[in-house]
Amino acid sequence: MSSLSFAHPHVLWLLLLLLPMALWHYMPARRREPAVRMATTEMFRGAPQTWRNRLRHLPFFLRMCAVAMVIGVLARPQTDTALAAYEREGIDIMLAMDISVSMLEQDLTPNRIEAAKQVAADFVVERANDNIGLTLFAGEAFTQCPLTSDHAALLQLLAAANCELQARGIISNGTAVGMGVAAAANHLQSSEAKSKVIILLTDGENNTGDISPLTAAEAARKLGIRIYTISVGQADSQDGAEQTLPRIAEATGGSYYRATDSQQLRAIYREIDQLEKSKLSAAMGEARYEAFQPFAMIAIVCLLLELLLRNLFFRRIP
Repeated sequence: MSSLSFAHPHVLWLLLLLLPMALWHYMPARRREPAVRMATTEMFRGAPQTWRNRLRHLPFFLRMCAVAMVIGVLARPQTDTALAAYEREGIDIMLAMDISVSMLEQDLTPNRIEAAKQVAADFVVERANDNIGLTLFAGEAFTQCPLTSDHAALLQLLAAANCELQARGIISNGTAVGMGVAAAANHLQSSEAKSKVIILLTDGENNTGDISPLTAAEAARKLGIRIYTISVGQADSQDGAEQTLPRIAEATGGSYYRATDSQQLRAIYREIDQLEKSKLSAAMGEARYEAFQPFAMIAIVCLLLELLLRNLFFRRIP
């Protein structure tokens, strides 16, 4: 918020000069003699006043305003604006998402993969200040999007994620949870952020891959990475995941969640969002800007109006 101050406030004492100017203007002895002399003006006492008569002091008022504004300019008006420089304690987040064909099950609306993508997209939108990346895994793992602050590009790549790669045999069958964790952790390894997080979402247990989930979790812990694990789908399809995912989260200081419908999944992401808030520190400062322009403009306008009125509407006839 800005406020107005003056660099030379003592100049404002000159405003007192307006008082003798006003007295001089209204002094009866100063008033000129009428152009037409009459013995008495009694006959004109009841005559209605014209607009010229009512506004006869307007030019003098405009001159007074102009003088006041010039004095204001000489006093150097300035605006004082408080500034805050924020330093963010950054959080780098990798979303590790399962795209095995089982994610096409429709126990979440419309199915597991689309529900997961929609909730993850909402999460990304809410994290405008963080670098976020995306790792996808099925029988293999790969980086769909590196850590980036360009969330528009990330959202496009997230929307393009699907289960077709495994369905068409482009990547191997199975669910390599350990490989997904390792790929995401490897991408965070070079991160200089003070807080590094993986949000791992899958609907099944690890059944393939060269790295076990707990080995990958231990490597992530040594890198200072916290892992939040989410198992999605109905309870009867999560038995294997429930044996591994809680241990991954516990080993890294994260939390384990289970979502059997879209509402639960959305609530989980909201909770993680609250747990992983960016920390801000502010350094206050002040900036001053010259603000004489409005005073000068008002002075010029008042002088021009006074000259116009005196020479066109209130011109005296000798």
